[in-house]
Amino acid sequence: MLSRAVKEHNQKQAVAKEKQERLRREAAVEASKLTYRLMDTVNSGVEQAYINQRKLETEAKQLQTQANTFAKQSVLWLQMVESFNQALKELGDVENWSRVIEADMTSIASALEYAYKGDVPNTS
Repeated sequence: MLSRAVKEHNQKQAVAKEKQERLRREAAVEASKLTYRLMDTVNSGVEQAYINQRKLETEAKQLQTQANTFAKQSVLWLQMVESFNQALKELGDVENWSRVIEADMTSIASALEYAYKGDVPNTS
């Protein structure tokens, strides 16, 4: 009877041990599934951050290129405005020069006219 009790006890322990081993394997499988799901969640977030970073880098390069182009264009515009301003100054100088010449020519013409007619203007 004692041997039978020991045998039953050993059988119950073997069944419990087998059940415990099966539960441990199931728990390990479920833990592994959970780990993969968590990693997928984390990886998708990291992947999205990486994609966003690449987009930002591309847009930053485009912005830098456009800024350089705008700076070059601004320099050209400033040069054009400066040239235009210089041309206006030169036109003003030419206009002033032509007025002086006109006044001189008028003065000379008047002097020649007086000299031709024999009239000398009073210098007193």
